[in-house]
Amino acid sequence: MTHDDEPLEVERVDKLPLKDKRTGLTAAQTRIANQSSWVDQQIRVAMAKGEFDDLPGAGKPIEGLGRDHDPDWWLKKLVERENITVLPPSLQLRKDDAELEVRLDGLFNDTEVRREVEDFNARVIRARYSPQDGQPPLVTMPRDVDATVAAWRERRDERAAAARARREQQQAEAPPRRRWWRQRRRD
Repeated sequence: MTHDDEPLEVERVDKLPLKDKRTGLTAAQTRIANQSSWVDQQIRVAMAKGEFDDLPGAGKPIEGLGRDHDPDWWLKKLVERENITVLPPSLQLRKDDAELEVRLDGLFNDTEVRREVEDFNARVIRARYSPQDGQPPLVTMPRDVDATVAAWRERRDERAAAARARREQQQAEAPPRRRWWRQRRRD
């Protein structure tokens, strides 16, 4: 082993972090002291590259700067940005009832449809027995599970028959395809 390959040994007498002899600071203290200048340097480089040009809201006043602090500001912004609507349970159930068949048509088997309708019925019954002070009246009724599943099957069969008819129509209108092994050779 040569002199360059020998591990550097540092003797620690007081078990404290090593300090730089010139500044008297530890490595962590030096890093913290220089961090703000490093951040400023990164910002100057980004500005020179034009990465801050045309940012949204550039040249506009900061929104809500003069108002009182609202602790739920982030929630209100989320609702506004994501276009979330929060309805009372009776109105939400009306909306769900109107969209139920479309949601059921996206399912693939009877078990899933039955589970979805039973879940809807359970929410309707739960809302019926919950107090509704100051809310619109609940007019949504539970659905008959077997009748809803039967109607779903009929719609599914109708969609399958329509798809088959479209496929057959397209095949009848299209010229017959020649298979590669039956193509004529051009000599």
